[in-house]
Amino acid sequence: MSQENAQNLITTLLTHLGISFDSIEPKALGKHTLFQVATKDSGVLIGNGGENLRALNYIARKLAEKTLTESEDGPSFLIDVNGYQEKHIETIRSNAKMLAERAKLFKHDVEMSPMSAYERMIVHELFSEDKEVMTESHGEGKYRRVVIKCRSSEAVKESFGA
Repeated sequence: MSQENAQNLITTLLTHLGISFDSIEPKALGKHTLFQVATKDSGVLIGNGGENLRALNYIARKLAEKTLTESEDGPSFLIDVNGYQEKHIETIRSNAKMLAERAKLFKHDVEMSPMSAYERMIVHELFSEDKEVMTESHGEGKYRRVVIKCRSSEAVKESFGA
């Protein structure tokens, strides 16, 4: 989906929800686009612990999927409200980096807390090119989490046949 189409979809969705906003600005976030919504109604859009924002993103992605043609890729955007999502993503990244250092130091697998699919993807993307650690997802449903593994400990396990 083009950036322009995604921005139009978000504008239409917010208008139908009766949310007034000052602007919607696209920003590159890795392989995805983050649409920064500036609004005075941030509390309504974000909700308790970001629940409303997660729901809004889910609805926006489902609407985007319905408008795609077969030749287009799936929606790769995220709606942010007044920087909330961006701060949350940075917290996830810094936590993942700290846990990766722990995995390397102790040569042991480290499990992160359960996360949404998008949050897990952020962690997997963060370490996709890393030569020292690798990531895997484990668990089911809302309990699915990322496990950060030290690559050298994987080599040790394989050499001992574990």
